[in-house]
Amino acid sequence: MSATYKVLDHKDLSGLLGLKQTFALDVLVGLSEPRKTISSKYFYDEEGSKLFQQIMHLPEYYLTRCEFEILERSGPAIADFVSNQKWNLVELGPGDGLKTNLLLMQFLHKQVDFQYVPIDISESALQNLVNNLQNQIPRLEVRGLVSDYFNGLKWLNKLKGPNRKNFVLFLGSNIGNFNYSRARVFLRSLWSSLNHDDLVLIGFDLKKDINLMLAAYNDSQGITARFNLNLLTRINRELAGNFDVSRFQHFANYDVFSGAMESYLVSQAQQKVFVEEIGQTFSFLPWEPIHTEYSYKFLQSDIEALAAETGYLVEKEFYDSHRYFSDCIWRVHKPGKV
Repeated sequence: MSATYKVLDHKDLSGLLGLKQTFALDVLVGLSEPRKTISSKYFYDEEGSKLFQQIMHLPEYYLTRCEFEILERSGPAIADFVSNQKWNLVELGPGDGLKTNLLLMQFLHKQVDFQYVPIDISESALQNLVNNLQNQIPRLEVRGLVSDYFNGLKWLNKLKGPNRKNFVLFLGSNIGNFNYSRARVFLRSLWSSLNHDDLVLIGFDLKKDINLMLAAYNDSQGITARFNLNLLTRINRELAGNFDVSRFQHFANYDVFSGAMESYLVSQAQQKVFVEEIGQTFSFLPWEPIHTEYSYKFLQSDIEALAAETGYLVEKEFYDSHRYFSDCIWRVHKPGKV
């Protein structure tokens, strides 16, 4: 088997903006808002990906352990559920693939007919993943894509062979990075990029003791703070910004009304920052925040409502032993389609 990856370029994307241009545009729009923001999807450059691997092993960060337990215990049942069909096993934002390896090994053990297609905007992270898989599971067929999620899925659908369906993995409670209305837009956009009877496996972090959640986003070693601050370092490197990272502070708190952990980078002084690639100077007041991340937590009723409102049927639900986390299999339902 082979393990490769492809960087989708302008030809593949029919003239859409490239990754750097999209990054620059998002930074321009986000820092020009009255309430400044930078999307959490830009956490994951090479350094950010390394820091997140460290976060996943922190004692306070329960999410990875919970989902690892689910996939380890329920992997055989998931493989059995899809064993009678050919699949593109597509993963959105795979990270280091440690949890996914549990599924990959079960799929191979159960002789599921599939190829693994990780999609990530970070070429370095995807290159490391593909190389590691080639060494660890040489019989696995890997076709990685460096792209944003929806362009990657649309490109993949053009090449999809007959009778091969998509099984999309969106693990780690990444869906929690969207507020409820944006989660609906994301899930409906995913639905539009897929075909009738395709499947998605989505991770949901469930509502639980608030102190437990606060500790997970304010770790005692300060790695989460470095992870957030790396956003500014990335702007400096890729967009020729002049952020003084030492003049910003990481802050995370739980909003009891919205049900979300929220992360910010807070300017500790009045300052101006110039970003050469954008040609724009951004002004910050003392203690003015840049919002960097939502991490919404869910009730079971929230999960069921999201599926129903965005065109999916809930097929399977799996939980860890503490019921802190849930992985759910949804089926794309498009009435009148075959």
